Amino acid sequence: MLFLFSDIGPHDAPTRIRAGSHLDIPPLLAPSGDDSVEFFEFARRAVPATANRPVATATGAAGDVYLYHPFLVHAAQRHRGHQPKFMAQPPLEPVGELELERPDPSPVERAVCRGLDMA
Repeated sequence: MLFLFSDIGPHDAPTRIRAGSHLDIPPLLAPSGDDSVEFFEFARRAVPATANRPVATATGAAGDVYLYHPFLVHAAQRHRGHQPKFMAQPPLEPVGELELERPDPSPVERAVCRGLDMA
């Protein structure tokens, strides 16, 4: 989640989002199985794997909230505006493990299945 507490325009360092990148991440994670993956090591693989995705920016008005898939590749950028930017990214903890083969998958599980060509 991304909460905007101030107006964020194109010069106010909006978060850059690689649209659709959440579909590229499951195949990169799959070989690790249940083992954890070190974040920065994984980012070095995720960035080139998603380089073909279009970039969108999280602009909006104070009070806007972006709800996005936890695998979505996103990053900060340099602030070129004149007003401070206020935002927060609080965690949205899952209620349990992903269950990719259940009959009624969650939206997050459906996207993971699409990324793994299981959908």
